[in-house]
Amino acid sequence: MRTSLLFLLLLTCLLVVVGNVQCNPNYREALAKSLLFFQGQRSGRLPPNQQITWRSNSGLSDGRLANVDLSGGYYDAGDNVKFNFPMAFTTTMLSWSTIEYGKRFGPQMKEARAAIRYATDYLLKCATATPGRLYVGVGDPNADHKCWERPEDMDTVRTVYYVSSNNPGSDVAAETAAALAAASIVFRKVDPTYSKLLLNTSQKVYQFALQYQGSYSNSLGSAVCPFYCSYSGFKDELLWGAAWLFRATNSVYYYNLVKSLGADDQPDIFSWDNKYAGAHVLLSRRALLNGDKNFDQYRQEADNFMCKILPNSPSSTTQYTQGGLMFKLPDSNLQYVTSITFLLTTYSKYMSATKHTFNCGGVLVTPNTLRSIAKRQVNYILGENPLGMSYMVGYGKNYPKRIHHRGSSLPSLAAHPQTIGCDGGFNPFFHSFNPNPNILVGAIVGGPNQNDGFPDNRDDYSHSEPATYINGAFVGPLAYFSGTN
Repeated sequence: MRTSLLFLLLLTCLLVVVGNVQCNPNYREALAKSLLFFQGQRSGRLPPNQQITWRSNSGLSDGRLANVDLSGGYYDAGDNVKFNFPMAFTTTMLSWSTIEYGKRFGPQMKEARAAIRYATDYLLKCATATPGRLYVGVGDPNADHKCWERPEDMDTVRTVYYVSSNNPGSDVAAETAAALAAASIVFRKVDPTYSKLLLNTSQKVYQFALQYQGSYSNSLGSAVCPFYCSYSGFKDELLWGAAWLFRATNSVYYYNLVKSLGADDQPDIFSWDNKYAGAHVLLSRRALLNGDKNFDQYRQEADNFMCKILPNSPSSTTQYTQGGLMFKLPDSNLQYVTSITFLLTTYSKYMSATKHTFNCGGVLVTPNTLRSIAKRQVNYILGENPLGMSYMVGYGKNYPKRIHHRGSSLPSLAAHPQTIGCDGGFNPFFHSFNPNPNILVGAIVGGPNQNDGFPDNRDDYSHSEPATYINGAFVGPLAYFSGTN
């Protein structure tokens, strides 16, 4: 029999209290730090108000090999490569967070918009620099992953990758369109001109994705695989992109596209690769909040997704650790936890607005059911777990000290002005057991294993590497619970 969630919560709180870690997370503090993390991932010329000061300018000549300016944007994780597929998803999720929970961001709204704009400025360059091309990445990942050097010292080849009519990439293009469309809603009132630019570019990029269909994994091969292969294909991104453009425009054209693309997949996961569940929840809003029966199928699919997540549901396909953490896959599991938790809070919000409930077999699901599971995941990440470990760097007293991240693990330019070459970072820095010299505040790492264990080893990238898309999905739930303290 499954241990009741309430008992698990009480037991974990007891363990955490014994470990001298508060069993009452400060969501506002965590929200501020989760956004600060993105400053540590910045590529390009850093703005004067940069707060993570151990970082400096980097990648200023990105795009030069194609005679275009592709400086800016974010490094995806602990490496020095700009992969646009996960970067665009991160941007979409940050934008969705501000759209859903903007009133709860408080003073962090300015930081949220800055984090989004740092990405969209770059994505706009990628979409408009050369007619007929969408640039989708900078930096040879195979060369980069053989090095351990600061982004400021990069001497690996900054190969430029793009998709086109001859080498399509519907997945990365449609995700880029989703990011720009979602961001256009964020900036609609505060910067209408920028918002229109985002939306117009989004529509053009989406048409490209639709007209020249194919997976970017097939077009670019080892430049994106196995790093960010599009394992789920591109139909989910076409639906996701159309759903966001429909949200941004309310156009019949995108409504018809959404309906024609259908929803033939019923996943139990949501991630940078598989967008079906996110699209279902996004579209369910029309059924629940607008009473539009044309969207009932998406409400039903969102209900079905939740039934696969909830621990007491007879149709659940989701494993939970003894400490209560959702466990989907061994590599960087927290990316799935944060993304699914976003859907839990958001669908709970939609359900609350209309007093919607549903059944998983004989189990009645209310908005509070989803909210409780979501809160459990958020609190676990912030330290309410058997180890009393906060998986957000710089939050709480006990957090990962040896994260798999080049800039964090190597001395800053101020501390070590001499260049550290490709191989120079491995000894003594990478292989050292000392804590990282630079604290990447707000970074959420890959997380514990299925036994709630966490070794805190720099070379254990599947558990100790942070990534933009882990944080990008976590901002929304933190904002949601910040408003309910």
